[in-house]
Amino acid sequence: MKPACRLFLTIIFILHGGYSVAAEEQKTDIELLYTKHCSECHGADRLGAMGPALLPQNLKRLKKRAAVSVIEHGSPATQMPAFHDKLGRVEIQSLVEYIYTPLERIPQWGMEQMHASHVVYHQPSDLPDKPLFSADLQNLFIVVELADHHATLLDGDTFIPIHRFPTRFALHGGPKYSNNGRYVFFASRDGWISKFDIYNLKYVAEIRAGINTRNIAVSSDGRYVMVANYLPHTLTVLDGRDLAPLRVIPVTDSSGRSSRVSAVYAAEPRNSFIVALKDIAEVWEIGYSKLVPASSTPFAIRRIKAESYLDDFFLNQDYNLIIGTSRNGNSQVVNLDSGRVIRKLELPGMPHLGSGITWQYQGRSVLATPNMKEGVVSIIDMTTWKIIKRIDTLGPGFFMRSHENSPYAWVDVFFGPDSDAMHVIDKSTLKIVKTLRPAPGKVSAHVEFTRDGSRALLSIWDKEGALIVYDSRTLKELKRIPMRKPSGKYNVHNKLTRSSGTSH
Repeated sequence: MKPACRLFLTIIFILHGGYSVAAEEQKTDIELLYTKHCSECHGADRLGAMGPALLPQNLKRLKKRAAVSVIEHGSPATQMPAFHDKLGRVEIQSLVEYIYTPLERIPQWGMEQMHASHVVYHQPSDLPDKPLFSADLQNLFIVVELADHHATLLDGDTFIPIHRFPTRFALHGGPKYSNNGRYVFFASRDGWISKFDIYNLKYVAEIRAGINTRNIAVSSDGRYVMVANYLPHTLTVLDGRDLAPLRVIPVTDSSGRSSRVSAVYAAEPRNSFIVALKDIAEVWEIGYSKLVPASSTPFAIRRIKAESYLDDFFLNQDYNLIIGTSRNGNSQVVNLDSGRVIRKLELPGMPHLGSGITWQYQGRSVLATPNMKEGVVSIIDMTTWKIIKRIDTLGPGFFMRSHENSPYAWVDVFFGPDSDAMHVIDKSTLKIVKTLRPAPGKVSAHVEFTRDGSRALLSIWDKEGALIVYDSRTLKELKRIPMRKPSGKYNVHNKLTRSSGTSH
């Protein structure tokens, strides 16, 4: 009997009440199949090697049907080959089920594993302290292109690409700049952290700091990089100069229960990192200097009790308040100075507070957030914490952006049948004044502004996509730049100055 047929019969036997020996045989067959065809690139333990980790947490953006297609036909612009001539459909389907099965125990990834993965390509002191190109260094963009795992360095004045370079698989959480904008740091879902020298257009160093990583934050002086991990349940501190591992911080509560990390952000005015936890109702503040309240040593943890765990959160411009939410609908305001929850919020659906922005409306600060479950943008008074306006949209959205010099806020309709639409909201009237459809039938997403706010850049989220440049006042299209599924684009000046119109 052919192996594929035997495997199929074994599966049917188990589904109809077969005994445990058959189950063990099925498990062994699948493991052998994985070892033979997958382990060399993806690791014997599925934790990744040359190829990405094959765990449910790392494959969230890849549906099972798409995974079948990748195994059958390979993946363009990667080293993933096609297996349609080596494996039958039953074998491919069994492999898919296997890689979407959680591991029996949380794997460890500590100092030993990080040291083994650490690579320094260039010492910063060996590279010239002068750019290889001419441009306004504060008006550069890094554009992440998802289709073939590349990034483009873009001149924000001419909108001419300066350099295109490969990145790790599945970048996540947005790149972060060093304090002068010379270096940019990337994080992949597989835990790879990369440091790229924009001046010299070269990678400086890389390290694998986790197995499944959410995002990174860089201290205001560029000295430290903090890595937030889903797997294992840790925070990792890296040296900002060469990404050498400095410390692993286990994420547990006082009883020892561990937690995934939802996100970490650098609070520059506080000389600290702010951490939201996925499984524990706490917010952590971790100082990297002795200036942090209640901190006597670097990386001391200040625990703040929350009403519930936080999936997502927003930091106000003064960095003394966290506005957080969870998937169970609990939203709250946490005061970092007093270390307590000061207000509960009533927000519908699932607000995407990580994409929230602020502006002045009728003499008061307001927070605007899109919603990933409902077609609505909520406008919140940041003094009373009441919703003062609900702006109906064509569907749930993901990204919202503006600029201090722009009268408009842009919000996409990322989820649903109208994902090709982009709403433009007048910040003075809180009304949608225009709905753009720059590429009918293709997703429009993630607007970002130039340094002076005069131009807005929009992504057509498609393999044969484009970056579209608009006049941010007249809303007229000025230029289209072909790109491979451009997702986020990040302006150096807006990020370093913590513009109120962009996420931090």
